[in-house]
Amino acid sequence: MAPDAANEDRPETGPAYELIELLFFAYRDFVADPDRILAEYGFGRAHHRVLHFVSRNPGLTIAELLDILRITKQSLNRVLKELIEQGYIEQRAGTSDRRHRLLTCTAQGEGLAHRLAGVQGQRVRRALAEVGPALRGPASRFLLAMIEPEERAAVTRLIAAQGRTLPLALDEPGP
Repeated sequence: MAPDAANEDRPETGPAYELIELLFFAYRDFVADPDRILAEYGFGRAHHRVLHFVSRNPGLTIAELLDILRITKQSLNRVLKELIEQGYIEQRAGTSDRRHRLLTCTAQGEGLAHRLAGVQGQRVRRALAEVGPALRGPASRFLLAMIEPEERAAVTRLIAAQGRTLPLALDEPGP
């Protein structure tokens, strides 16, 4: 008997290869659409992540962005320098602490961030239409459960700060 067949009734005993591979393929296609757009600008995925989170959280500090992205300051500085020099992001001193650098997208940066989110949103809406809107909550709970437990509250707060809520918390029963 094949190893996967022996464990199919007990998913907790081995790697969930089908889900691991589906995540790889879903991620591949999820980022492919914006990758094509980013290539037009000579940008990469790091630029996309910075634009996304600065667009969604105007006034974000560099320290907050580093915490969200989990990249080195050196990596962020290279990407941020390009985005600032090319007019996609503005940086200004904080009002209460002038040492803090607050990041906002320019109109040009907002336009690109919206274009990138648009193609990804289209893919997500299409997938939800195929599986049915009732699965949005379970999908959100699954994705939240994939995040390290100690990070979930921070992610939930970040999403809530943007005026969005997750359909259901992990400790709430599904529909």
